[in-house]
Amino acid sequence: MEGPVCRVAWGYYVLLAISIGAHCTISSDNFTFPSTLDPQTRPVAAADVEANEPAMLSIPMIACYSSLSERNSSGSGINKNKQMVEQLQQYGVFSSKKVAEVMETVDRALFVADGTPAYVDSPMAIGYSATISAPHMHATCLQLLEQNLQPGMHALDVGSGTGYLTACFAIMVGSQGRAVGVEHIPELVSSSIKHIEKSAAAPLLKEGSLSVHVADGREGWPEHAPYDAIHVGAAAPEIPQPLIDQLKPGGRMVIPVGKMFQDLNVVDKNLDGSVSIRSEISVRYVPLTSRDAQLKGY
Repeated sequence: MEGPVCRVAWGYYVLLAISIGAHCTISSDNFTFPSTLDPQTRPVAAADVEANEPAMLSIPMIACYSSLSERNSSGSGINKNKQMVEQLQQYGVFSSKKVAEVMETVDRALFVADGTPAYVDSPMAIGYSATISAPHMHATCLQLLEQNLQPGMHALDVGSGTGYLTACFAIMVGSQGRAVGVEHIPELVSSSIKHIEKSAAAPLLKEGSLSVHVADGREGWPEHAPYDAIHVGAAAPEIPQPLIDQLKPGGRMVIPVGKMFQDLNVVDKNLDGSVSIRSEISVRYVPLTSRDAQLKGY
């Protein structure tokens, strides 16, 4: 499965009014752009106006969205993917060289439908009431988890959707590590495997250090636990205990928590087994729910 909150912060932030379930326009000064239709990632902050996006948009981020939309209208796919990453860096979305490297390696266009604007900084519907997150949200989560995605480590992607972030995880942990995607919609699992087979992560899938499974992500994937990194791509009303249990001491989980109003929580398990939780940013994700509820539109 792979955000509406309004805030005012004069100077760097602008007021956003987000309409749920309907097409809307977000405006600030000379910058205007439409939100996506996907209920899972409505932007509450800069590029995720749907289900997994921050709830505040800084002026630089609005410029980033506009710039990405314009710059990615022509040129080769590889060049456009690289431009997308460079623009996210330029506007301060992330600073990690490693994150830039992996996002340039895993071409986003391979994970979305043909003919869609793959490099625009916006979430996109992928069917079954699910979305692929906006590029800036992927970058944000990758940077938050970077130290727990070192070669040889284990990573779990809950609500893996298209498989994009799972592929990024696999490349970061390498062949000696393990990257696992869990998704409860079988059709999405099948399509995500096809996407990955076309990507730079294909060799890792073939050799088995990368795998995607049909399962209820709220229960995690115990087989390859404990995990150094866990990412959850849908909002839970509270953090599922099985995911905390499967997090390795010294490990980190990034998970949106809440119902209507949500925060992207960073969950660190200390070496003594205790857990520390902090809120990184306000977001709006689709709910982490059962397969039947998701197919019925929650």
